[in-house]
Amino acid sequence: MNEAANLFADGAAYERMMGRWSQRAGEQFIDWLAPPKGLRWIDVGCGNGAFTEMLIARCAPAAVTGVDPSEGQLAYARTRTGTTLAEFHTADAQALPFADASFDAATMALVIVFVPDPVKAAREMARVVKPGGTVATYMWDFPGGGFPLRPLIQAVNALGIKTPAASNPDASRMAAMRAVWASAGLKALDTRVIRVPIAFADFDDFWASNSVPIGTYGNAVAALSERDRERLKDYLRQTLPIAADGSITYEAVANAVKGRVP
Repeated sequence: MNEAANLFADGAAYERMMGRWSQRAGEQFIDWLAPPKGLRWIDVGCGNGAFTEMLIARCAPAAVTGVDPSEGQLAYARTRTGTTLAEFHTADAQALPFADASFDAATMALVIVFVPDPVKAAREMARVVKPGGTVATYMWDFPGGGFPLRPLIQAVNALGIKTPAASNPDASRMAAMRAVWASAGLKALDTRVIRVPIAFADFDDFWASNSVPIGTYGNAVAALSERDRERLKDYLRQTLPIAADGSITYEAVANAVKGRVP
């Protein structure tokens, strides 16, 4: 997961670009899991701790361990007031440094497309969870146009602005995620579509949120020449769904899968 570690090293910038939308998706994801209280959780690819904080607030866990390859993200996660219960460790999702059956449940929030081998990561999550425990993930539906940055991506592509290739967007397809969980040996599989309303007060709010130098497209926009940046802004002003009052609203969509360790 070195790519993700490099792209998302700034926890505060990630919070500005994606934090609020990730939180809304995460809340629906946790409601769908409906876990009992008092579990020992591992949050794989915990990033800046947004989902870890949510787990603690909504699930009353006995303990939470967050792992991520980015020290920058983990440093931000440790500053959150709601993560004092959690322990954070630098680790790769494909090689978790924990013994078999160490946890009651495992989650991977908005990470699977950045993992080189999703099946290996899913098997690792299943390995460290006790029999009968839940292993679950959710991810923005990139091929289905569900990513919160969709208008920016479409504009960049339409203008022919070169950006780094996406990691593994097809891993976010519902069928692909279900297949990964099945390949990991998980049972009682279930899936869910999560829908999140995206809203900005006006164009300036949209631009400020989506152009911070974090992730594939945020870094690409930050590296643009002034001319190309203005071209991109002009195109967005013409194509965004801007209401009469200047506000901008659209929908993001994520896919989720969960399974039980046999």
